[in-house]
Amino acid sequence: MSAEKPRPLEGGCLCGGVRYRITGPRRHVVCCHCENCRRTHGHYAAYTALRREHLEMLADSTLSWYHDVSPDTRRGFCRRCGASLFWDAGDGRGKISVSAGSLDDSGELETVGHIFVSEAGCYYRIDDDLPCHEHGSGGAFESDAGC
Repeated sequence: MSAEKPRPLEGGCLCGGVRYRITGPRRHVVCCHCENCRRTHGHYAAYTALRREHLEMLADSTLSWYHDVSPDTRRGFCRRCGASLFWDAGDGRGKISVSAGSLDDSGELETVGHIFVSEAGCYYRIDDDLPCHEHGSGGAFESDAGC
């Protein structure tokens, strides 16, 4: 990403009960093939990530949170239409992941790799030339922009 501040991006759920704006730097899209993401999204999940202070909620009357693997990890979804929107590791790093499919326009974002390919579903193949990591990326996809 360039050093200049990226343009804001907006997104939300299918029914409009949850709307948000991303106002600062964000990571390019990483596809997660872990079992929890596959079960939550119905397929693998594609997420961008950003610092929490760059996520502005415009409407959240139907936003609910589900605690995932640990008491700190949680997933944000619309309780009316079921859209999966956010993943929050709760690890104190101040970051949140946003489902790329919930963006109105993905702007300059592009898919840069895959994580947890060891848990990928047997019904599909990962056949692009992007970097693949058996488990997490260990920070390999983190950007210089601090997100």
